[in-house]
Amino acid sequence: MIHQTKVHPGNSRFLLGLVGAGIQASRTPPMHEREGDEQGLRLMYQSIDLEHLAIGPEALPELLTAAERMGFAGLNVTHPCKQAIIPYLDELSPDAAALGAVNTVVLSNGRRIGHNTDWWGFSESFKRGLPGAGLSSVVQLGAGGAGAAVAHALMTLGVRELILADQDRSRAQDVAAALNDRFERFGVHRVRISNDLKADMVKADGLVHCTPTGMDKYPGLPLPVDLLRQELWVAEIVYFPLETALLREARRIGCRTLDGGGMAVFQAVEAFRLFTGVKPDHERMLRHFIQLGSGAKEAAT
Repeated sequence: MIHQTKVHPGNSRFLLGLVGAGIQASRTPPMHEREGDEQGLRLMYQSIDLEHLAIGPEALPELLTAAERMGFAGLNVTHPCKQAIIPYLDELSPDAAALGAVNTVVLSNGRRIGHNTDWWGFSESFKRGLPGAGLSSVVQLGAGGAGAAVAHALMTLGVRELILADQDRSRAQDVAAALNDRFERFGVHRVRISNDLKADMVKADGLVHCTPTGMDKYPGLPLPVDLLRQELWVAEIVYFPLETALLREARRIGCRTLDGGGMAVFQAVEAFRLFTGVKPDHERMLRHFIQLGSGAKEAAT
């Protein structure tokens, strides 16, 4: 059974961290620190950049032990560690267990508890940013750790048919099978693998992009621009930069669009609550995120 995070009334100091590769420009640390200040907490948030340290996910056991010994209250986890970290945790929340991906680790009472706030972050952003969007058929590009969370969110939002496309076909098949099992009460085989992306895009209401393409380190488009059309809505999870090449082309064509900023903020909102036991002000965090500007280099953590 998952333990709920409980914060002693006198606990107002929190040491937190973000573990991932290429995260030096992430907005996650300043978002948490500013909200901590607003809540009257002494909150310090450190970036633990695997790329900068010249190490890989194999160092996760050592990093977790070091974080515990230094008194960290928790860690956010991003690419390439969302799935790799799971074997080193003591417990998973129901969402993290179902998704097979963790983006938030609470370190409490000698235990490591993994959560996934990505799916809720995307869902909240979508409801606010694309109200009334058609959900009969949606194509999703990417089925990695973040993609699995987004696919779960799309199903909870009511997508009737979700079509997954990923360079690693077996990974997409695993996500599709898990989703079909999880959401069978709404009808079987609602999630399938794309065998003809062009044909699937012709009948789709919307497109969700969940790969790193479009980030500063991976510039370009994730699919041919001629597959976009004005009637399509397009959602992105990359938020550095906020306007990716995909969103720029979609807006030029006249599509309704959703950038990755909302998901970044709302996943942080829930992570902040898990770390501190304090409910943050999501509108204030969203304003701060916008103020931080563009130019960093990672997708939503």
